[in-house]
Amino acid sequence: MITFAKTLLAAIVGVALGLTATWLAVERGYGFGAVSSGPWTGWPKTGSREADPYARAVIARSGEVPLGLAEGLSFMARTDDTGALLDPACDYVLSDPIPPARYWTITAMTPHGALIDNAAGHFGLTSAEIVRDMRGKFEITVSRQARAGNWLPLGDTSEFVLVLRLYDTPLSSASSSIGITPMPQLKRGRCA
Repeated sequence: MITFAKTLLAAIVGVALGLTATWLAVERGYGFGAVSSGPWTGWPKTGSREADPYARAVIARSGEVPLGLAEGLSFMARTDDTGALLDPACDYVLSDPIPPARYWTITAMTPHGALIDNAAGHFGLTSAEIVRDMRGKFEITVSRQARAGNWLPLGDTSEFVLVLRLYDTPLSSASSSIGITPMPQLKRGRCA
């Protein structure tokens, strides 16, 4: 009887630990195969047949349709260039360089992937609408308050992430070079 009780207890503890570890892995990202450059992290295999089981679980849970390798790549920034978590009470300046891509978008979202409602009704910026200087460079200000030039509004949110999507990029076929590819700088400005 004691052996049965020990076996049952070990099984219950094992199942609880396994479910907790799986929940944590699914909550914290797309599993394995992440590549990072500065504050930006991407999972190039998420939209392919080579996606690991944790990435598939995250996709199934969220209902997201990730970009396939032939379509492009998606990167997320949860921190600024110094490693501090993004704070919606602060302004941020995102600037060149953007990796080579036919088209790109930048969007402010909640950490769970929802768009952030804002009074301007403007949820992201694209490479086609960016205002550039005479040298072709640009800066995007991410802020709650309206700014001149390229402004990405934050609205009234308690936390956010930035999502950069690169469409038709040569990086999708060379995922090993993503970690050394220059990504946009993300510098914190003034805070309220």
